[in-house]
Amino acid sequence: MDALILQTAASGAPVTAVAGTFALFALFLSLTAHIAVRNVLGDVELKKAFAVGPVPAAIAVVFTTFGWNSFVALALAIGLDFTLVKYLYGRSNRLSAYVVFIHFVVTVILGVILFGLLVILTSAPI
Repeated sequence: MDALILQTAASGAPVTAVAGTFALFALFLSLTAHIAVRNVLGDVELKKAFAVGPVPAAIAVVFTTFGWNSFVALALAIGLDFTLVKYLYGRSNRLSAYVVFIHFVVTVILGVILFGLLVILTSAPI
C-alpha cells in the first residue's frame, strides 16, 4: 500500500487511477502476449499469458509515474518479457526472442488501432 501512496504522491493521481491504469494495461499486454505466443507456438494455455502481461505493465506504470527514462523502462520490460516467456513456455533463446518480438509488434499494432479508434470516436460530432 505504501508504494501506491508513494506513486500517487509523485504524480498527484488518485490511487484508483493508478490501479486502474495498471490493471487495464496488464490485461491488454496479457491479451497481446497470448496472441503472439499462439501465433508462434500454436495452441497454448491462456493462463500463462496472464503471468506475462503484468510485469511490463508494472514497469511502465512505475517508470512513467516517477518520470524515469523510458528507454530504460522499454529495455527492462522487453528483457523481463523474454525471461518470462522462456521460463513459462520452456523454449530456446532464439524462439523466445522471436515470441517477444512478435509480442512487441502485436502490442504496437493493436495499440495504434485502438488509440486511433478512440480518437475517431471522441472527435465525432454529436
